[in-house]
Order: sequence, then structure tokens, then C-alpha cells
Amino acid sequence: MNYSTLKKGVVASLVVLMGATSLVSAQDAPASSSSAKVFGGRAQYRTWSLGVNAGVTTPIVLLGGRNDFTNWDVNLGYGVSIRKQLGHAFGLEGNIMRGKLSGSNKDATGGVLNGVREFETKLGYSADIRGVVNVATVDFLRRENAVNFILHAGYGLVGYQPDVTAANGTVTQQRPASGDKYYHGAYIPVGAGVKFKVSDNVSFNLNYTMNFLDDYNLNGVTTGNPPNFDKWSYLAAGLEFSLGSKAKPNLDWVNPLALMYDELKDPSLRQEVEALKNRVSNVEKSIEDLKKDSDGDGVADQFDKCAGTPAGTKVDGSGCPLPTPPAPVVAEATAPMASGWETIQFEFNSSVLKTEAYPVLDKLSSTLRENGGKITAKGYASSEGTAAYNMKLSKDRANSVKTYLVNSGVNANQVTAKGFGEANPIASNDTEEGRIQNRRVESSRN
Repeated sequence: MNYSTLKKGVVASLVVLMGATSLVSAQDAPASSSSAKVFGGRAQYRTWSLGVNAGVTTPIVLLGGRNDFTNWDVNLGYGVSIRKQLGHAFGLEGNIMRGKLSGSNKDATGGVLNGVREFETKLGYSADIRGVVNVATVDFLRRENAVNFILHAGYGLVGYQPDVTAANGTVTQQRPASGDKYYHGAYIPVGAGVKFKVSDNVSFNLNYTMNFLDDYNLNGVTTGNPPNFDKWSYLAAGLEFSLGSKAKPNLDWVNPLALMYDELKDPSLRQEVEALKNRVSNVEKSIEDLKKDSDGDGVADQFDKCAGTPAGTKVDGSGCPLPTPPAPVVAEATAPMASGWETIQFEFNSSVLKTEAYPVLDKLSSTLRENGGKITAKGYASSEGTAAYNMKLSKDRANSVKTYLVNSGVNANQVTAKGFGEANPIASNDTEEGRIQNRRVESSRN
């Protein structure tokens, strides 16, 4: 390994890049992330960046594996990148790189292995797209990060020209039989890196990438059974520049935990929460006012047309006292037996059968059980309330009659229950006497 070349290349790269970062940092003021909002989307950040890099290439990788040469050299490589940050922790990056790879068999017996003394391969291009994961974006200890750690992997294509020197010193320039300038192959780049924040717009990056080629002749040697898949490494330092409006923060360096904390502590948000609480309180008070019943007659004040009704007074739907029904006239003669077809009366807003309806329904039940046949129980209501509510109330009254008859032994299919609401009044709905008569169920044969 040529350590002198390695040290010179790395030192020169660091000196040049650090000098450039100092100049940029002196002129750049970091953008504030205070305008960014949680769930505000990528449009509130700068998400595009452009990078330049330079470093060293080697025909080996840290993971080891079989190599076709006993010795490897360090050579210069350089490239550019463009990245789109899709979220706080993930982005897509395109990379283009050029350089050279070389190695020899000088530690082999006689300096030759498999008839080959050394190789040199020109990397005409290597281009790939890779996913980049920022593993240090969410930081529970620091509000702002100055160092981010990166993992990346992807897929790419490389064009290369291997030159091989045989044992006798003959140099063979291996080229595709098709006449193309380069051999072309696919490769998988996998690596890691560290990013140092110089300013909100500039970062200094160190990256190590292992490139696994889906081909055998990157170094011009295809011996072995099976042949050895080739690989190479690229250790690089570089600068990355954030693109876009400097008024927007760079998504690379925004800690979403700090952003969420700041938004929760935002005074304007607290004011909105307090205003919302006040609106809820006002709504609750309005509901309580709607339910208020000052005289306790069961009718809310806003619907009570007769306020101040004495306690215990029976009232109608508008809160007004019901007229006292006339005292029943006691007939000296014995009351006639029920025929079963009499009208069944109901209380206001009720579908509960009165006790005086039982003898009528018992007689009707006996008739249906003994003689068979079918009837229809027709329910009606007075005009208080809405038409829809009165329709439902009339159906409930008819079903009360049907339920009584079925419970007394009548077959359910002998009785049909229908509601007619306010239709077919038998008395005027303008008086309470008339409304009492209209709250009824009539039974008729089918």
C-alpha cells in the first residue's frame, strides 16, 4: 500500500476544504427555524443540496473478501452529488465520481500471480442513486445538532478501462469487443459518513463508500472458479451547499423534537386554546339556558307560554294549565257492556294505555280469538308538536293496542297497527276538549 500517497491526498483535501468552509462561514448567517411548523410540509424548508468531494480510491473494501492481487494502491478520486431531502431523516442522492484503481502482486513469489504483475483501471464514470438516512436528526439531548451521522445505500452503473501488465512486462489494454470505450457494469454502493455543520447553508462531509460490482474484470483478471466479483472503496471529504432561499431553514439540521416543543410553547397557540375554552364554556352556558325550567312544570322557559305555573299543575306542551275535565256523571242504570269496538283514548304526549281501556280491549280480544278475522288499529294524535313527532306518537299508540291484544292471546297476524298522525280529527284541535278526543286509537275490521 502506498501510504505516502494516502497521507498526501487526505491532508491536501482537508486543508483545501476546511479553508473553503471558513470563507463561506464568515459570509453566511444561519437561517432561523422559528418560522417552521410541525406538519407544515417540505415547502417551509430548503431541501435541495449540491456537493463536491475528493478523496482516495482503493480496490478493496473494509469487509474483506477475496482479492486478485496481493497489494493495493491508493489513488485520487473526485465527484459531485445532488440530494433531495424528503424528510427529517431520509433523502435521495445522486452521485457521479471519477478516479483510478491500481494494484500489484509484488508480495507474491517473483512478483507475479496468475501470470499478472500489476493492473491499473481508469474509472471513466460511476453514477448511482442512493437512499440517505440521517441517523442523528432526532436528538433528545441537544436542541440543535452540529454533527449528523449518515448511512446510505443504492444502485449505480460504472464505466471502466483496465490495463494489465503481464509477467514479461507487456501491457494489455483490455477493451470491450463491441468497440465501446468502456466496460459497463452495475454496482451496489453501501457506506456511512459524518456531516459537520459549518453554517445553516454549508456542511463539511466525510464519507466512506464500499462499491460492489456485478462483474469480474474491474482489475482485468477473471481467473478463479468461480471468478471473483470485484469491488472498490472511496473515502472522500467534501463540501455540501444547501440550495434555495436563505430565509428558510435547512431541513438537514432541524430537530423535529425541538420544533414540536417550540410550537407547543408558542404563546399564540396558548391564546387560541384559551379562546377555544371560552367558546366551549359559552356553548355549555347556552345549553343550560335552553334547558332552564323556572316554574318546574316540565316545559323549558323558551317554550313556556304560561310562566309561573303553580307547582303540581298539569300543563300542555306550551306550559299552559290543562282545563279541568268535567266530573263524570254517575248513571243510575248499570253501564252497558263493552262491545270491543269503542275508541281508545290517550293522555297528552303518551302512548300508555289507560286502565279504562282494558275492558274494551279484553272484549275485542275475546271476539278475535273466538271468531277469527283481522282488524286494523288506527292511531291518531292532536295537533300539538310537529307533524313528524305526532306521526310517530300515533304509531306508538296503535302498537300499544296491538301489543295488548297479542299478549292476551290474539295471533299477531290478526292485528295491523297504523299511525295517521294529526289526520282525520274527530273534534276541533283549537280547544283542549277537542284535542283530548283526537288522542285516540280506533279499531276496524279488515
